[in-house]
Amino acid sequence: MSLATLPRLSSSIKRLAIFVGFSCINDCRFCVVADKRLFADKTTSEIKEELADAYFNGGRREVVFTGGECTIRPDIFELVKFAKDIGYLLIMIQTNGRMFSSIDFCKKMLVAGMNQFSPALHGHTAELHDFLTRRKGSFRQTVLGIHNIRKLTKGKVKILTNTVVTKYNYRFLPQIANLLIKLGVHQYQFAFVHALGNARTSFKEVVPRKTDILPYLQKGLELGAGYGVRVMAEAMPLCLMKDYEQYVSEFYIPPTEVREAGYVIKSFEEVRKTEGKMKFPQCRICKYDGVCEGPWKEYPQFYGSGEFKPVLN
Repeated sequence: MSLATLPRLSSSIKRLAIFVGFSCINDCRFCVVADKRLFADKTTSEIKEELADAYFNGGRREVVFTGGECTIRPDIFELVKFAKDIGYLLIMIQTNGRMFSSIDFCKKMLVAGMNQFSPALHGHTAELHDFLTRRKGSFRQTVLGIHNIRKLTKGKVKILTNTVVTKYNYRFLPQIANLLIKLGVHQYQFAFVHALGNARTSFKEVVPRKTDILPYLQKGLELGAGYGVRVMAEAMPLCLMKDYEQYVSEFYIPPTEVREAGYVIKSFEEVRKTEGKMKFPQCRICKYDGVCEGPWKEYPQFYGSGEFKPVLN
């Protein structure tokens, strides 16, 4: 693909990603924030203050509630309604999806104002997904949650799923794709595991080589694209994505402010590029050097940079 035909983000709407805390009912083997669970969750008033500040002073018009697991908070409906009432146009819930196995919970969340649902599904079977989340029954609950939201909204609330790609599940990406297609999701993303938290502690067991996942990743993307599902691959440098460049997630992430525990990142894109990811000497001669971000910096600390070959034409 030529540089001229690479995707360009069309939306200028600014987004807020707000971490409400790090408490969770899963204990994923790859969890990037596992080492932050001792931090106290934010209070209701703290979150409302951050939502208001980002809206009125920061010009944010979209919000993603994330964590940890934001849906286990008793005040989650109040917080979503507050975001809706002050004017947020898009309210996404980023979640493991388990609480949505309750129809009553789904209805309350929709009434409060959720209009995008982003659950995480990491396996095509209960055995695989539950192994990765370390919670028996989590697969059944997440799948039921997707069913419930699709049934209740008849497609009006978009369902955007995330699958973290690990050593344990990368060979099953086509099967996961087939399941997501059958579930009727609007978009699915395969996100290469970021070696922080649990994934860093157990790097050798959790993190595959990027070149090893390619045939499975490509097939998984092709399946969804063939059915008209929007598909994405996150944290995959462009030199590894020949003929699949249009699916690289980073081209589509809107300008995002991140409010974490005790600090604010005004431009996640800038920090992601300058501090989170890494480029190499060979990148300078690659035709994608100006638009490619490289891998998360933890990856080459373990595996080196030999997999990343410059694309010359």
